[in-house]
Amino acid sequence: MFKTLVLASQSPRRNELMKIAGYNFNIKVSDVDETILNDWNIYEAPKILAKKKAAAVIEQFNLGSDTVVIAADTIVVCEDKVFGKPKNVLEATQMLETLSGKVHEVITGVNIRTPDFEVSFDDLSRVFFRTLDKQELEYYIKNHNPFDKAGGYGIQDWIGVRIVERIEGCYFNVMGMPMRKVIEALKQFGITGMNSNQIVGEKNL
Repeated sequence: MFKTLVLASQSPRRNELMKIAGYNFNIKVSDVDETILNDWNIYEAPKILAKKKAAAVIEQFNLGSDTVVIAADTIVVCEDKVFGKPKNVLEATQMLETLSGKVHEVITGVNIRTPDFEVSFDDLSRVFFRTLDKQELEYYIKNHNPFDKAGGYGIQDWIGVRIVERIEGCYFNVMGMPMRKVIEALKQFGITGMNSNQIVGEKNL
Protein backbone atom coordinates (compact mmCIF):
# COMPACT_ATOMS: atom_id res chain seq x y z
CA MET A 1 0.00 0.00 0.00
CA PHE A 2 1.22 3.47 -0.85
CA LYS A 3 1.85 5.68 2.15
CA THR A 4 1.41 9.43 2.42
CA LEU A 5 3.78 11.09 4.88
CA VAL A 6 2.67 14.16 6.81
CA LEU A 7 5.07 16.36 8.75
CA ALA A 8 3.19 17.97 11.64
CA SER A 9 5.58 20.89 11.97
CA GLN A 10 6.14 24.33 10.47
CA SER A 11 9.81 24.31 11.46
CA PRO A 12 12.01 25.24 8.47
CA ARG A 13 14.82 23.12 9.94
CA ARG A 14 12.73 19.95 10.18
CA ASN A 15 11.34 20.58 6.71
CA GLU A 16 14.85 20.93 5.31
CA LEU A 17 16.21 17.84 7.06
CA MET A 18 13.34 15.64 5.91
CA LYS A 19 13.81 16.79 2.32
CA ILE A 20 17.57 16.21 2.44
CA ALA A 21 16.89 12.70 3.72
CA GLY A 22 14.82 12.03 0.61
CA TYR A 23 11.26 12.07 1.93
CA ASN A 24 8.21 13.39 0.15
CA PHE A 25 5.65 14.82 2.53
CA ASN A 26 2.85 17.26 3.15
CA ILE A 27 2.81 19.71 6.03
CA LYS A 28 -0.25 19.83 8.27
CA VAL A 29 -0.30 21.45 11.69
CA SER A 30 -2.87 21.75 14.44
CA ASP A 31 -3.03 24.20 17.33
CA VAL A 32 -1.87 22.28 20.39
CA ASP A 33 -1.23 23.61 23.87
CA GLU A 34 2.54 23.15 24.32
CA THR A 35 2.54 23.98 28.03
CA ILE A 36 4.78 21.65 30.05
CA LEU A 37 2.86 20.69 33.18
CA ASN A 38 4.55 20.78 36.59
CA ASP A 39 4.04 17.08 37.27
CA TRP A 40 5.71 15.98 34.04
CA ASN A 41 9.22 14.59 33.98
CA ILE A 42 11.15 17.27 32.07
CA TYR A 43 12.95 14.70 29.98
CA GLU A 44 9.67 13.04 28.97
CA ALA A 45 7.96 16.31 28.02
CA PRO A 46 9.13 16.47 24.37
CA LYS A 47 7.75 12.97 23.68
CA ILE A 48 4.44 13.87 25.33
CA LEU A 49 4.10 17.06 23.29
CA ALA A 50 5.11 15.33 20.04
CA LYS A 51 2.42 12.72 20.64
CA LYS A 52 -0.18 15.42 21.26
CA LYS A 53 0.80 17.17 18.03
CA ALA A 54 0.62 14.03 15.89
CA ALA A 55 -2.68 12.87 17.39
CA ALA A 56 -4.23 16.31 16.89
CA VAL A 57 -3.30 16.35 13.20
CA ILE A 58 -4.80 12.91 12.64
CA GLU A 59 -8.01 13.94 14.37
CA GLN A 60 -8.37 17.39 12.84
CA PHE A 61 -7.74 16.26 9.27
CA ASN A 62 -9.48 12.88 9.68
CA LEU A 63 -6.47 10.99 8.35
CA GLY A 64 -6.72 7.27 7.63
CA SER A 65 -4.35 4.32 7.93
CA ASP A 66 -2.73 5.14 4.57
CA THR A 67 -1.21 8.29 6.11
CA VAL A 68 1.79 8.40 8.45
CA VAL A 69 2.18 11.50 10.63
CA ILE A 70 5.50 12.54 12.14
CA ALA A 71 5.65 15.19 14.86
CA ALA A 72 8.49 16.47 17.02
CA ASP A 73 9.11 18.80 19.92
CA THR A 74 12.42 20.18 21.15
CA ILE A 75 13.40 21.73 24.47
CA VAL A 76 16.62 23.06 25.94
CA VAL A 77 17.48 22.26 29.56
CA CYS A 78 20.10 24.16 31.54
CA GLU A 79 20.50 24.15 35.33
CA ASP A 80 17.17 22.31 35.66
CA LYS A 81 15.36 25.07 33.78
CA VAL A 82 13.46 24.42 30.55
CA PHE A 83 13.83 26.83 27.66
CA GLY A 84 11.37 26.79 24.80
CA LYS A 85 11.04 29.51 22.17
CA PRO A 86 11.55 33.06 23.49
CA LYS A 87 8.56 35.37 23.04
CA ASN A 88 10.51 38.63 22.92
CA VAL A 89 13.97 40.22 23.04
CA LEU A 90 14.06 40.17 26.84
CA GLU A 91 13.35 36.42 27.00
CA ALA A 92 15.89 35.69 24.25
CA THR A 93 18.51 37.75 26.09
CA GLN A 94 17.85 36.01 29.40
CA MET A 95 18.01 32.56 27.81
CA LEU A 96 21.29 33.18 26.01
CA GLU A 97 22.83 34.80 29.09
CA THR A 98 21.95 31.66 31.04
CA LEU A 99 23.44 29.35 28.37
CA SER A 100 26.60 31.45 28.00
CA GLY A 101 29.71 29.62 29.17
CA LYS A 102 27.76 26.52 30.20
CA VAL A 103 26.79 23.06 29.01
CA HIS A 104 23.13 22.49 28.22
CA GLU A 105 21.02 19.60 27.00
CA VAL A 106 18.81 19.54 23.92
CA ILE A 107 16.03 16.94 23.98
CA THR A 108 13.83 16.21 20.98
CA GLY A 109 10.82 13.95 21.27
CA VAL A 110 9.39 12.34 18.14
CA ASN A 111 6.06 10.62 17.53
CA ILE A 112 5.34 8.76 14.28
CA ARG A 113 1.89 7.30 13.93
CA THR A 114 -1.13 6.19 11.99
CA PRO A 115 -4.54 5.88 13.65
CA ASP A 116 -3.63 2.25 14.52
CA PHE A 117 0.10 2.17 15.28
CA GLU A 118 2.70 4.52 16.72
CA VAL A 119 6.40 4.74 17.47
CA SER A 120 7.64 7.23 20.04
CA PHE A 121 11.21 8.05 21.05
CA ASP A 122 13.52 10.87 22.01
CA ASP A 123 17.15 11.87 21.71
CA LEU A 124 19.47 13.96 23.88
CA SER A 125 22.51 16.00 22.87
CA ARG A 126 24.84 18.04 25.10
CA VAL A 127 25.96 21.41 23.74
CA PHE A 128 28.99 23.30 25.08
CA PHE A 129 28.80 27.10 24.77
CA ARG A 130 31.76 29.39 25.22
CA THR A 131 31.06 32.68 26.99
CA LEU A 132 29.07 35.20 24.97
CA ASP A 133 30.11 38.82 25.43
CA LYS A 134 27.51 41.59 25.42
CA GLN A 135 28.35 42.74 21.89
CA GLU A 136 27.96 39.23 20.49
CA LEU A 137 24.68 38.72 22.31
CA GLU A 138 23.21 41.97 21.02
CA TYR A 139 24.46 41.31 17.50
CA TYR A 140 22.94 37.84 17.38
CA ILE A 141 19.51 38.91 18.60
CA LYS A 142 19.45 41.91 16.24
CA ASN A 143 20.67 40.14 13.10
CA HIS A 144 19.34 36.60 13.49
CA ASN A 145 15.97 35.19 14.46
CA PRO A 146 16.04 33.69 17.96
CA PHE A 147 12.27 33.59 18.37
CA ASP A 148 11.35 30.37 16.56
CA LYS A 149 14.04 28.22 18.17
CA ALA A 150 14.15 26.45 21.52
CA GLY A 151 16.73 28.15 23.72
CA GLY A 152 16.76 31.19 21.44
CA TYR A 153 19.42 29.94 19.03
CA GLY A 154 19.99 27.75 16.01
CA ILE A 155 22.98 25.41 15.94
CA GLN A 156 23.12 25.81 12.15
CA ASP A 157 23.45 29.60 12.17
CA TRP A 158 25.86 32.30 13.39
CA ILE A 159 25.85 31.26 17.02
CA GLY A 160 26.61 27.64 16.15
CA VAL A 161 29.65 28.64 14.11
CA ARG A 162 31.06 31.15 16.60
CA ILE A 163 29.89 30.20 20.09
CA VAL A 164 29.41 26.43 20.22
CA GLU A 165 32.64 24.73 21.27
CA ARG A 166 31.48 21.15 20.77
CA ILE A 167 28.51 18.79 20.83
CA GLU A 168 28.09 15.38 22.41
CA GLY A 169 25.40 13.48 20.54
CA CYS A 170 23.46 14.06 17.34
CA TYR A 171 23.94 17.42 15.62
CA PHE A 172 20.62 17.11 13.80
CA ASN A 173 18.86 16.51 17.11
CA VAL A 174 19.96 20.02 18.12
CA MET A 175 18.40 21.28 14.90
CA GLY A 176 15.14 19.67 15.97
CA MET A 177 15.04 16.21 14.36
CA PRO A 178 17.29 13.25 15.30
CA MET A 179 17.47 11.96 11.75
CA ARG A 180 19.23 8.63 12.32
CA LYS A 181 16.47 7.50 14.68
CA VAL A 182 13.77 9.01 12.45
CA ILE A 183 15.00 7.14 9.39
CA GLU A 184 15.03 3.81 11.23
CA ALA A 185 11.59 4.40 12.74
CA LEU A 186 9.99 5.32 9.40
CA LYS A 187 11.14 1.99 7.99
CA GLN A 188 8.67 0.35 10.38
CA PHE A 189 5.93 2.09 8.40
CA GLY A 190 7.38 1.00 5.06
CA ILE A 191 8.77 4.46 4.28
CA THR A 192 12.44 4.57 3.31
CA GLY A 193 12.74 7.82 1.37
CA MET A 194 14.60 5.90 -1.33
CA ASN A 195 11.92 4.25 -3.42
CA SER A 196 8.45 4.71 -4.90
CA ASN A 197 6.43 3.21 -2.04
CA GLN A 198 5.32 6.63 -0.95
CA ILE A 199 3.03 9.22 -2.51
CA VAL A 200 2.07 12.76 -1.66
CA GLY A 201 -1.61 13.59 -1.70
CA GLU A 202 -1.09 17.32 -2.17
CA LYS A 203 1.62 19.56 -3.51
CA ASN A 204 4.76 19.50 -1.38
CA LEU A 205 5.19 22.51 0.87
